[in-house]
Amino acid sequence: MKTLSVKLPDGLDARLTAAARRRKTTRSNLVRKTLEVVLREQDAPKRGSALDLVRDLVGCVAGPSDLSVSKAHLNTFGR
Repeated sequence: MKTLSVKLPDGLDARLTAAARRRKTTRSNLVRKTLEVVLREQDAPKRGSALDLVRDLVGCVAGPSDLSVSKAHLNTFGR
């Protein structure tokens, strides 16, 4: 197992120590488990509706907002 040294602000160190005590585990074990959860969530496919997944693309194309506003577009619709 590799060793990693991390510098923590006093407040975060106190929170880590308290959380480790509550869970009756070591600080190192708690940091390992937390990193595993965060990295697993980051690598997991994003969930949500189709709109949620393409929200950044909505409205990026110029043109009529609805093709039904132009009768010329409807003349060949469905053919």
